[in-house]
Order: sequence, then structure tokens, then C-alpha cells
Amino acid sequence: MRKAGLGDRAIRAAWPAWWSDDMAASPSSRAELRFALARKLGLSPKPLLGERVEFIWKDKARFKHLSVHDFNQQDAMTSFGVSVGRLILNATMETHPVNSISATSLRQAVLSNANYVDLQTLLATCWAIGIPVIHLRVFPLDTKSMHAMVVEDRGRHAILLGRDANYPAPVAFTLAHELGHIMLGHLEGASAIVDLEESTEFEDGDPQEQEADEFALTLLTSTPSPDIRTNISQFGARALAKAVLEAAPRYGIEPGTLALCLAYREKMWPTAIASLRHIYSESKPVWNEVNSIANQQLDWGQLNEESAEYLHNVMLGSDD
Repeated sequence: MRKAGLGDRAIRAAWPAWWSDDMAASPSSRAELRFALARKLGLSPKPLLGERVEFIWKDKARFKHLSVHDFNQQDAMTSFGVSVGRLILNATMETHPVNSISATSLRQAVLSNANYVDLQTLLATCWAIGIPVIHLRVFPLDTKSMHAMVVEDRGRHAILLGRDANYPAPVAFTLAHELGHIMLGHLEGASAIVDLEESTEFEDGDPQEQEADEFALTLLTSTPSPDIRTNISQFGARALAKAVLEAAPRYGIEPGTLALCLAYREKMWPTAIASLRHIYSESKPVWNEVNSIANQQLDWGQLNEESAEYLHNVMLGSDD
């Protein structure tokens, strides 16, 4: 499995708790182990019995920001992600699929009960319309490269976040972007869309990525190209934080998101990122909030004990 591209942490997360080394002498136990790993990691079980790895969802995903074409790694990411996505969909109450709402309509719905569209309201919206969201703490490859992933299964969708941060605004944009892929129908004919971490070699020319970015910006700010201006040319992180906290109600944009919009327009990323520590009351891993909500929303009783254990490992991280 390692030769096929799967990382140690993914294999450990999938390794069943019932296995012990003294079972290695039993052919039936070894076969049961292979079938258990195959179910969780998206592998075809029969080739695995012959010590050969074959991914079930091979060539079923569309990759974004792809600079290196390593097909083993692509197949590993796809099959791992689709398997996890199907698990969380199985544990999510089935609703009538809602896959074609405009960013403006979603924004209006959120703002009917909130001051801003932010990470918390986005998460609540996704779960309310039957789109489960989790943050991966275990990745299929030893080198984490997956920004986020959308999985489709029988007309339903799940979002797997890979990007972490200590403040919610960057993750809110990622989530809104992935929601855009769903609502804009970008998965038609594919089991998944995998957004890899941005590469310096990548030139942004993918129309679907541009459309998803515009969807995200419209959802978060009301316009696909927010015109955020400042009357001074240079300022520090504290001054920027103070300015966006004061201006946020006027623009109707969450303060952290407003700082990032200004950073994009003025090319002042270091200052904007530094300002987040003054905008939010505390620094804390965003994955914890995402997965705490998921833990409450998922119907764990719909999963068997082994599948639930695996999903817990993926959401909490396996021991190194």
C-alpha cells in the first residue's frame, strides 16, 4: 500500500483495532484484514489479496492546481476521499438534494438570521441543506497537499477540508469555494473535485476555479469582485484590524474576510494575516470547531463500529 502512494498515517487510521500480531499466521485473519483496509481506503479487495493495490475510484476525480502528474498519488487521494465522503454521507440524514442555489440567494438566507456570512453560518448552512463538512486530520499521502475536496455520491455531496488555520476567515473562503463547485454543477461526470494546495508553478486559468472563487466572494461579500478601498497607503496589522472592525458593519462583511479582501486588492498579505490576531479574540485551530460541529451532526449509529472508529481516527488524527 505504501508503494501505491498511501501514507503511513492513513494506513494506521484504517488499521482495525481488533488486529493483533498473533493473527498474522492465520490466512483467514489476514484476508479479513485486507478486506477491512480495502473498504476504508477505497481499494479493490481481490487484487489486495494477491499483494497488489488497485484503487476503486481511479480516474474519477478532477484535480485543481495540479503541477505534478503522479497518477498513483492522484488515485490514492481520490479513493481515500471518496471512501471518507461516502462514510459521512451514510451518517448524515438524507434530504432532498439542494445543488443549484445561487450565491446571492444563499447569502440572503444567511443574513436573515446573522450579521455576516462567516465560517459558523456557512457550516450551519451546509449541514442544513444536507451537505456534511469535516476537516481531515489524516491525509492519504505522507505529504499533505490537499486543500479541500468535494465528493459526490448518488446526487448528494460532502466537503472534506484539508486546509487548517488558527483563524476562521481563510477556512471560510475555502468552504465557500467548495460549496461553489457543488452549486455550479462542476462535479458532473466526476466522483470528486480535489483542490490541491496552490503551487507557485500553477497559472490560474481554470474557468471552474474562477467561477468557484466568484461564487465564494459573492456569498461572503455580495459581489464577485469586492471594491474595498482605504484612504491610507500603508498601515500596520493593528491599524488594519481596527479599521476592518469599524468598517465591517457598513460593508456587511465579516471583519477577517474584509481584511483578506483588502489584502488581495492591495497585495498586502503579510499585514492582513498578522491583523487576524487582533481581529479575533483568540487563536485556535479551526479544524477543532469544524469537527466538533460534525461530531454533533453525524448520526454515528448509522455506521458499524469499525467504520465509526475509522472516521473518528480521520477526524481526530491517529497517533504518530
